[in-house]
Amino acid sequence: MTDAIQAAGDDAVVGNVAAVNGLWRDGLLAAAAWLAAALVTIGLPDVVPWGSVSLFAWITAGVAAIFLTLSVIVHRLGRAGEVLIHYGPWVIVVGIWLAVWELTTAKFGWLPKPFFSPPHGLLNVYVTDGSRLLICIGYTLRLWALGFLSGIVVGYGVGVALGWSRRFSYWGMPLLKLIGPVPATAWIPCTFYFFPTTFGASIFIVALASGIPVAILTASGVGSVNRAYYDVGRILGADSRYLIRRVAIPSAMPHVFVGLFMALYYSFAVLVVAEMLGAKYGLGWYIQFQTAYSGYANVYAALLIMALLCAGIIRLLFVVRDRLLNWQEGFI
Repeated sequence: MTDAIQAAGDDAVVGNVAAVNGLWRDGLLAAAAWLAAALVTIGLPDVVPWGSVSLFAWITAGVAAIFLTLSVIVHRLGRAGEVLIHYGPWVIVVGIWLAVWELTTAKFGWLPKPFFSPPHGLLNVYVTDGSRLLICIGYTLRLWALGFLSGIVVGYGVGVALGWSRRFSYWGMPLLKLIGPVPATAWIPCTFYFFPTTFGASIFIVALASGIPVAILTASGVGSVNRAYYDVGRILGADSRYLIRRVAIPSAMPHVFVGLFMALYYSFAVLVVAEMLGAKYGLGWYIQFQTAYSGYANVYAALLIMALLCAGIIRLLFVVRDRLLNWQEGFI
């Protein structure tokens, strides 16, 4: 069914490309929307100065020029043209949204400073404070990588043991069900006692948030494997180690990746709190620092970076999943 939906979507995209006759209408509308955002930014005065007005206007006008050019040549771009046509309505909406955002914040002041920032206010943060944000990104990725990787490794091992061994599941699953519903941040007082540094405590918080969903979903995947596969393997002379590596784990991989996606979201959800445990750098620290001084434009800029980082990692995880599980297409 999924393949049929995908095929129908591909046919629709190809049909759109075939329907392009001369000009790409959505490209023209996108150019008009982004040009409107540029004119609103540069043509109307700010109620309160934010900075980087001209730079933002030039960027949006440049994007408008790009889409104006693409509206003429999109039918010559092949697959790239199909992708542009597919996302054309989104590009139009983003341009309109930027224009409305400018009007309601910087131009009319309906959403006032310091609580709300216009788009060129966020751009000004990246221009003026970009070097410190880059340092914070590096520290955040280091903390996240250490916590996430350690959490999913331990969670994966525990999940395989829970799904394979009835004795281990008898003792371990009740504990996991007891710990699982408790938010990872609730364990912060305990971490201060068991970990000598706040950095170690922060890693544990991220690892705990990442490891629990991986353990639960991995155990579910291993436990749901058809027992007939194990019986056939034993008849053919396979031992328990071989059955775990060659039967249980490959069959459970779809469940494992569901757990990984959940772990990724949970890890980013607790990342800000984990970096508030005494960190000197990081996006969570940056958000806390700027909130204390009512620098909400800086806060929104950091949140946007975190959202983009999470979205990029999720996209990368989808690519890894599709490559590792392509052998299961049409089989499971």
